[in-house]
Amino acid sequence: MTNNHKDHADVKIHPPVLTALHILTAFVLNWLLPIPSLFTKALPLIGGLFVLLGVALAFGAVRELARARTTIDPHGSVSAIVTSGPYRFSRNPIYVGFVCTLIGFPLAWGTVWGIFLVSVFMWLMVRLVIQHEEAYLEKKFGDQYTGYKSRVRRWL
Repeated sequence: MTNNHKDHADVKIHPPVLTALHILTAFVLNWLLPIPSLFTKALPLIGGLFVLLGVALAFGAVRELARARTTIDPHGSVSAIVTSGPYRFSRNPIYVGFVCTLIGFPLAWGTVWGIFLVSVFMWLMVRLVIQHEEAYLEKKFGDQYTGYKSRVRRWL
C-alpha cells in the first residue's frame, strides 16, 4: 500500500552519501590514473581552504535551519522556508558546501580529480535530490516557496 500523504521530499540518495561517493571516486581515479600537477606544493593549502569554506558554509546553513526549528534531513518534514544567512544567496548552501569539500579534500591530498567530478556531482544532486526537494517545497509552501525560488539561485 502506498502512502500519498507523506510529508517529506522523495530524494533518491542522502546528499552526504552522494558527496562521500564522489570524494572516494576522486581518490580511486587518482590511484588508477594520476594527473600530474604543476602546483603540487600549493594543492594541500588550496584544498584545505576549500574544505574550510565548505564546512563553514554548511554549518552556517545548518545553524539557520536550527534557528527556524526545521529539519536538515531531506527525508524529514520541513516546517519553514529559510531565507536568512547563506539562504539569501543560495537555495542550497549546504550542497554548495559539499561541492567545496568535493574539490577540497582531493586537492588537500594532491589530486585534481575532485574538480573534474564537480559537474557530474552537481548534475546527480539536481536529478536525485534537489528536484525532489523543490517539488515537495512547492507543494507544501506554494507561493511562499516559488517566490523565494524566483529570487534566489539554486547554487550561487
